[in-house]
Amino acid sequence: MRAILLMEVSIMSATLYRKGYEHAHELVERGQVVRDQRDDWSEHQPSTEDENDFIRRHSMDEYGKWHLGIDPNEPADTKAHWKFPYGDFKKVHRCAVISAESRAGQYKHLDIEKAAKELLELIDAEVPSASR
Repeated sequence: MRAILLMEVSIMSATLYRKGYEHAHELVERGQVVRDQRDDWSEHQPSTEDENDFIRRHSMDEYGKWHLGIDPNEPADTKAHWKFPYGDFKKVHRCAVISAESRAGQYKHLDIEKAAKELLELIDAEVPSASR
């Protein structure tokens, strides 16, 4: 008898987190943006230590505002609940928004992909406050 090995494939489930999108939108409108390059996010993203420190000083809800998506299958009081980060807890990073748009498209999270695209368009259209 031949054994059949089944592999469990985990496909991330995520939906748009409206509060996170609105927070990002407000930050961009206030000029709190880093206009970095596409591949900079791996160097610019907060470390695990930075994330944990932010949560300790603020709250998990405040941490969540820095994400465009949530995974409804994960508890809301865990970092695993929050998906598609877009900044460093101070500013929106263009590279993070590009990464979010790309990953959301890859996993067919169309609402998150659309929100990231809208943010990217706003970032690219905005004139930095310092040059006004």
